[in-house]
Amino acid sequence: MTEQASHARGRTDVPLLDETIGRCLARTAAAFPGREALVDVPSGRRWTYAELAHDVDRVARGLQARGVGRGDRVGIWALNCPEWVLVQYATARLGAILVTINPAYRTHELAYALDRSGVSLLVAQPAYRTSDYRAMVAEVRGQCPGLRETLWIGDPAWQELDGDGTLPDDLSPDDPINIQYTSGTTGFPKGATLSHRNILNNGHWVGELVGYTEHDRICLPVPLYHCFGMVMGNLAALTHGACVVLPGQGFDPAAALHAVAAERATSLYGVPTMFIAELGLPDFAGYDLTSLRTGIMAGSPCPVEVMKRVQTEMHMAEVAIAYGMTETSPVSTQTRRDDDLDHRTGTVGRVLPHLEVKVVHPDTGGTVARGETGELCTRGYSVMLGYWDDPVRTAEVVDPGGWMHTGDLAVMRPDGYLAVVGRIKDMIIRGGENVYPREIEEFLHTHPAIADVQVVGVPDPRYGEEVCAFVVLRDPAAGLTADEVAAYCHGRLAHYKTPRHVHVVDAFPMTVSGKVRKNELRERAARALTA
Repeated sequence: MTEQASHARGRTDVPLLDETIGRCLARTAAAFPGREALVDVPSGRRWTYAELAHDVDRVARGLQARGVGRGDRVGIWALNCPEWVLVQYATARLGAILVTINPAYRTHELAYALDRSGVSLLVAQPAYRTSDYRAMVAEVRGQCPGLRETLWIGDPAWQELDGDGTLPDDLSPDDPINIQYTSGTTGFPKGATLSHRNILNNGHWVGELVGYTEHDRICLPVPLYHCFGMVMGNLAALTHGACVVLPGQGFDPAAALHAVAAERATSLYGVPTMFIAELGLPDFAGYDLTSLRTGIMAGSPCPVEVMKRVQTEMHMAEVAIAYGMTETSPVSTQTRRDDDLDHRTGTVGRVLPHLEVKVVHPDTGGTVARGETGELCTRGYSVMLGYWDDPVRTAEVVDPGGWMHTGDLAVMRPDGYLAVVGRIKDMIIRGGENVYPREIEEFLHTHPAIADVQVVGVPDPRYGEEVCAFVVLRDPAAGLTADEVAAYCHGRLAHYKTPRHVHVVDAFPMTVSGKVRKNELRERAARALTA
């Protein structure tokens, strides 16, 4: 009997959406003008679809009056707020390319993203907690010659944003619409460039598989700057006439559950650590979560006991597990509404409609048999247009056949469901955030006391993994502590990339060919944690 190959295609009986995000918004607003589209719980502000479409056009005309046109890059640097959503849709309406910037970025990363993508206009919030965004933008302006203007949310210039120009109606679904920065093993972040077709269809199919209709209300405590928020959340809602509920700017478990109860949300998103935090609230039982039906959990595997509680105590019987990456818009596989506990906790689902997945031998590229481990690859409408202005690095991950090589090791079960078992790359997933060691290593090489550095992930009960740095010092007698490394990173590197553990060593373990044995470093760090 011939072994079945680790290759699967999604259904194609229902066609892809062949429209731009702007046309989709107009269509949805015409179908459901009076239904709520967006609710911001902290401020109490609400938009129906008719009101949202009106305000999106106002912001689009305002950006157009400031010289923003088709293909221009507009940055958004803010936490979750209604203005973020308005800018997302307004740039799409104009044909401008939205550059989403992580609010945790500091000057080192901000300057790179703005300059590399050629952002000409930045929309930003002035501050959040201890982060002074005005000061950071002022600090990097000299490094970003293309940045003409910054619009600060809440300032008069933002409040009065409007214009009288005619908005374009000749945009193509294949136009680039979004640049999402994702780090890589070569060190600096890469700008995954995505089209209307990429992200609108991905949001649509994610929503289809959890059964969204115009009656659903999606609570989004996940960040909008990720595809998780802006695609799986905003665009899944838009394509179905559902409502997005924003519980707060940043994640707070109590705020998320309050929003679910107050707004009668039917769906809740999060990485497993978010659900663990919500379930761990002392007054968890006091929240009325009976309106919940579904939701999406992604970012890292969900422990079985957590999934059981999410399905029963949070009433999310149809919660889905999704897998993907920024370069694939993002979701490639997802569990289905009627899947059992084993499939929800032991797999990342099966292939989405109109996509293909296969598992190949990392060395030969040949498709392996089901049940064997190999690299997961995906192909179809969701694969990015490429890394912004970087054909060389694009060719490193998208082969001539159009297959995106994920770098993840996976096993395809006989039923077509996939289990991700490891990573070819050394990526660390800390609380749902992808952390790439090479970027941190290159930054720490600028520390005057560090001669060499290697960064690995180590197990952490709260975040799944934590960042650990092994350093070789220029002066071995000087010493270096984790606190001193953290102080050096403060203000220049996002907090989740800052090493929590630092080990000073004389040298790194090496292979015969001269490569650092990172597995040995991981094992050494893990032993130190349990010693």
